[in-house]
Amino acid sequence: MFSDSDILHETIQAYLETDYRACGDTPTTLKVGETNPTLATLHEAHDAECSAFITACNPFSQSSSDDFNAARQQALADELKDLGFTFIDGIGQHPSNNWPGETSFLVLGLPIETAKALGTRYGQNAIVWSGADATPQLVLLR
Repeated sequence: MFSDSDILHETIQAYLETDYRACGDTPTTLKVGETNPTLATLHEAHDAECSAFITACNPFSQSSSDDFNAARQQALADELKDLGFTFIDGIGQHPSNNWPGETSFLVLGLPIETAKALGTRYGQNAIVWSGADATPQLVLLR
């Protein structure tokens, strides 16, 4: 399925198993490949046909310091604000491995091409994107 990627199979598998939790007033946990009714409600409430779950932390899945990650995440937040997107704080965390959770954003109305460009700019291997069907999908960036 992802055979043409430069990303290790084990890393892709971890991404597929990760819980992508959006916080805020309407918390929900996104799972790749599973339609999420709460996400559909968020899409409708914000007049959005899509969304992306994205982080700027730990570029290329290389562990970075808390200060480094916080600065990158703030830069992403600033860029999203400048672009006029609504976003909800979140965290992506695998349910059983030792990788620490990564602060993230669920960005409402973020088109896939813009989401891919942001993920690439912030050194991410992948993003999670959902279309109008509110079914999160893993989108590899390299």
